[in-house]
Amino acid sequence: GRMWAYTVGFTVLPHVGGFLGWFLNRKESPAWYEKLKKPSWCPSRRMFPVAWTMLYTGMGYASYLVWNDLGGCSSKAIVPLGLYGAQLVLNWAWPPLFFGAHNLNLALLDVLCLDALAVGTLCSWARINRLASLLLLPYLAWLAVATCLTARIWKDNPRQKS
Repeated sequence: GRMWAYTVGFTVLPHVGGFLGWFLNRKESPAWYEKLKKPSWCPSRRMFPVAWTMLYTGMGYASYLVWNDLGGCSSKAIVPLGLYGAQLVLNWAWPPLFFGAHNLNLALLDVLCLDALAVGTLCSWARINRLASLLLLPYLAWLAVATCLTARIWKDNPRQKS
């Protein structure tokens, strides 16, 4: 019974910050975002909640697998789960920077650092649990799109770079 609670807890955790980011920025962001110049390949706004729900679920469950394989919060877990936690914080920071503060400079810096930490997380997890590292691949692919989109919006909206 207890392991079930850990599985659910780890799987739900990434959704907490994602939900808070959406909740805090839900009113003002649509109008501002619609005015930005975006590339033709920009995904529909309706796609983002669906994608992030699947991605957060996959990476949350993957973090549980790594935690479980390392025997919980042991000294062996510091680096792999520390990298995961750090990238999760940067993941959660992006919506308030981009949608809340409308700060394209910090949003771009955030997503570039996030990319490095996410790749580091994947590399550290690959040695621990193959399934966990495979579950991160869709997240890394989506991050690549998000990074390219952020960089393109940053480049194409020079007056928005507060």
